[in-house]
Amino acid sequence: MSSSPAVSGPYAGLRNPVGTHVKVGPGLVKGALASADALGCETIQVFVGNPRGWALSKGDPAVDAEFRATCAERGMRTFIHAPYLVNLGSPTRATYESSVASVAHNLVRAAQIGSEGVVVHTGSCVDQGEGTTAYDAAMRQVRDGLLPVLDALGDDGPWLLLEPTAGQGRSLCAGVEDLEPYLAALDGHPRAGICLDTCHVFAAGAPLDEPGGTTATVDRIVEIGGPGRLRLVHANDSMDVRGAFKDRHQRIGEGHIGLPAFEELLAHEAMSGVPVILETPGTRTAGDGQIDLLKKLRP
Repeated sequence: MSSSPAVSGPYAGLRNPVGTHVKVGPGLVKGALASADALGCETIQVFVGNPRGWALSKGDPAVDAEFRATCAERGMRTFIHAPYLVNLGSPTRATYESSVASVAHNLVRAAQIGSEGVVVHTGSCVDQGEGTTAYDAAMRQVRDGLLPVLDALGDDGPWLLLEPTAGQGRSLCAGVEDLEPYLAALDGHPRAGICLDTCHVFAAGAPLDEPGGTTATVDRIVEIGGPGRLRLVHANDSMDVRGAFKDRHQRIGEGHIGLPAFEELLAHEAMSGVPVILETPGTRTAGDGQIDLLKKLRP
């Protein structure tokens, strides 16, 4: 698997570029990039449509080209987050088909705007008393839906970044261990990457709050996925205790994960070249301080 992309510009060569999810508002350039400048972002994540709807929003080719060129000049690595509605394990046929279409569309948009990858939640199934049968059926859907999409990306297309959930409901991939069967269902596809959300894996039981726990967690991710599959981190502290299965993000160092975990994370050798996106309260407010805090913590 390839390493970090070759980039030039003021943000090129950063071991861990830091940024946040920014609103697009008036557009990718006038909205997202303007926000990135105001906030001091070195990397950003965006939605390219309504995050709570199925509409496949088309881009403006001129704006796409300007965004792509400006980011390339800066060496700014960008990411798209797929809509929240996406659930490839849904037993509802319309939801499943819309989910596959949405993922495919967002990957096309990523290529058009020069984004490195599309983050997608790994989904859930509905038990309905069928036990493992429902899980197995959902995982077959994941395989059938995603493999053709991944195969269409080519060797230099954007990454599909799988984000394990916090374990609420009947999750298909909650926490680190579930990545193993999930990736196996995709035949370990070389364009399937991993997005580590610190709040999610902590909620699912990862011991990030213990000395050495974060290192062990990343070690396990590398063991499961292989070198180079960890492509992005969502850096979020947690309002709730470890293993609570609750996805409630807290400001860095102000939750139950704690600041030492983020120092440990950024020092890990597998984090070399991995961008870090904040999704915590306040990060879209100028002068908030969390982006600068993570910049200071990186080696």
